[in-house]
Amino acid sequence: MSIYGDYIKSVIRTVPDWPEPGVNFRDITPLLQNSAAFRKLIDSFVHRYQEMNLDAIASIDARGFIIGAPLAYELGCSFVPVRKKGKLPFKTISETYTLGTAILKWNCMRMPFIRTTAFCSWMI
Repeated sequence: MSIYGDYIKSVIRTVPDWPEPGVNFRDITPLLQNSAAFRKLIDSFVHRYQEMNLDAIASIDARGFIIGAPLAYELGCSFVPVRKKGKLPFKTISETYTLGTAILKWNCMRMPFIRTTAFCSWMI
């Protein structure tokens, strides 16, 4: 955990019962509007992964793109956008997994320079 973890969590807004009752949506808009908080978030990830010699950062749609692209830039590696099936052109690789009762399928562009095709995920 980053030394900024509690601060970062305090800036993220929780919207109860959205998009449906019983679900707490984590709204990162306040974090993105706060330049100091956003910098601390990216710096926290940079410090966590800087010694790992990564080929790429793969991030899922929307929030992942916002956080993954500057992280890849700071780490000096490639950025791989991961999208739902059918949203990317050209050759892709896929991963399917179950989340609760939903079956999700994600695709990313095939990148021959990446040492592995394993999917990784991270959360705030």
